[in-house]
Amino acid sequence: MTSQTTTSDIHQLPQTLEPRNPGMALDLDWVRRVQANTSAIERRAATLPGRRSVKKDYQAAWLCRAIACIDLTTLAGDDTEGRVRRLCAKAKQPVRADILDALGMTGLTTGAVCVYHDMVPTAVDALQGSGIPVAAVSTGFPAGLSPFHLRVKEIEESVAAGAEEIDIVITRRHVLQGNWQALYDEMKAFREACGEAHVKAILATGELGTLRNVARASLVCMMAGADFIKTSTGKESVNATLPVSLVMIRAIREYFQATGYRVGYKPAGGISKAKDALVYLSLMKDELGNRWLEPDLFRFGASSLLGDIERQLEHHVTGSYSANYRHAMA
Repeated sequence: MTSQTTTSDIHQLPQTLEPRNPGMALDLDWVRRVQANTSAIERRAATLPGRRSVKKDYQAAWLCRAIACIDLTTLAGDDTEGRVRRLCAKAKQPVRADILDALGMTGLTTGAVCVYHDMVPTAVDALQGSGIPVAAVSTGFPAGLSPFHLRVKEIEESVAAGAEEIDIVITRRHVLQGNWQALYDEMKAFREACGEAHVKAILATGELGTLRNVARASLVCMMAGADFIKTSTGKESVNATLPVSLVMIRAIREYFQATGYRVGYKPAGGISKAKDALVYLSLMKDELGNRWLEPDLFRFGASSLLGDIERQLEHHVTGSYSANYRHAMA
């Protein structure tokens, strides 16, 4: 492993180097021009797993980069303070020390820890001094159907509790009805409630009906000031997919070309294998370039993904696969 693969303090890359997306006025003409050729998108997506193949040290380096871009997540009804503290310990030390030593890696952590609002104070306390931000799901997650004033208040309380990132859910009916003004106004209000905390807009793409709707919703959320756009809550029947990711990434590219502001991307739900992480990383590199391979612009919403990556890294070091229980999350 060469020194070029070291990810020391990668989670602390200063976001101030990248101007935050301030949003813009809603441009309905631009939104309505957006189309999506579903058959062409699906054909392109089907080729992605075979387009790049990284092996040996290169694969290990890419997998370490994937770890640095994980929002390590627990969003279960039976979450406890003890579970969250163990998850935070895993975020600070995502791979066993002996494996990291063999790889020559230092300072590797996950990109963030993502929890429900009730667990924000616990996560903030457990991560104190690590530089790892706490992300809180908000706005009536996962359905987003609680009263609007309560959704805004939930954001404000999570920020006050110490969350540096807020994952909000949009109202799907605004997209399904083509009410882009309502979606824009909602997203803009959520962004304002976040203050200095960065906001990730969860589109719940599996419930939006068409790829065209996904593309248009992505654009509207970015116009309203989203720092990230995110595929899913992880609770839908269909979560992150490569066709959806291709559509959202190209919307990010179009927005950047038009405004000069970079918006991040977060696929979430269903990404549990190291090989899948490599496909998403290569997609980001191909479509958006190396700048979008940093954790301030790319995240995986995942939990079990980290365990499989750790197994692959151990195999790289030892030549043998270990049992899953050797790489517990919490």
